[in-house]
Amino acid sequence: SPNFVAHHQPFNYFRNFAPGTAERERHLRDYTEFAAGIERGDLPQVVFYKPQGSLNEHPGYADVLSGDEHIAEVVAKIKASPLWASTAIIVTYDENGGFWDHVPPPKGDRWGPGTRIPAIIISPLAKRRHVDHTQYDSKSILKFITRRFALAPLPGVHTGDGGLRSA
Repeated sequence: SPNFVAHHQPFNYFRNFAPGTAERERHLRDYTEFAAGIERGDLPQVVFYKPQGSLNEHPGYADVLSGDEHIAEVVAKIKASPLWASTAIIVTYDENGGFWDHVPPPKGDRWGPGTRIPAIIISPLAKRRHVDHTQYDSKSILKFITRRFALAPLPGVHTGDGGLRSA
């Protein structure tokens, strides 16, 4: 499919998630199944969703408007579902259509410096009309999930004292 971007699908590189495996069948779904789960009010407690290539706002083959409209539709579906009362949606971007940051990148870690990753938190549990200027990174999402579900931290993932706070 021209909308499938293989290198944007990290599970393609794990043997236990290869096509035809039980783990792939159990854990990986397409957008149609995701949307049906929203309508039924039946999704796992944690879901990671990445739009197809034509809607992911990546510069060169997608546009920002189509991606923004798609995410707005997904959020509207969730808000209209029975899931909404207990949902936190975290929208992040990498290149955002190629519109890069307006300030120098933050100090790097062992993996090097990087651009700031904007995130939008959409939830009836989130503080309304609030902009948090604390610098987080993508591992903050893992820390939030780890805290929320009282899980042991993943080995080798240090997120410091920052991270999204659970309600």
